[in-house]
Amino acid sequence: MKLKILILIMKIKRVYLKPNKEDGIRILVDRLWPRGLTKEKASIDLWLKNIAPTTELRKWFDHDPTKWNEFRKKYYLELENNKEQGLLLKEQIEKGPITLVYGAKDEEHNEALVIKDFFSKFL
Repeated sequence: MKLKILILIMKIKRVYLKPNKEDGIRILVDRLWPRGLTKEKASIDLWLKNIAPTTELRKWFDHDPTKWNEFRKKYYLELENNKEQGLLLKEQIEKGPITLVYGAKDEEHNEALVIKDFFSKFL
């Protein structure tokens, strides 16, 4: 049941995909604004750039799938120590459905997946 609730409350979507009303509150979780998108086209309700991986971790990972497991561990530690941004995200979750949006091309190895997994333990 917890997984079903999580799926209904927190979704993940590339920012380049067309927004729809089922997205709920659209939260950008990238540190950098997505290339080629205006604010209107991205349809972002909240930008939590400080919840994203640090610049150092992001550059080290460089979207290399072979570094995925290590990236997740390191990013989990960053999330554990980023209580302020975590509280902001939890506030949005309490308001209703949210969609974590990200710019990465890789849909299986990105920070939004780690964030969703990390915060699922609080739902």
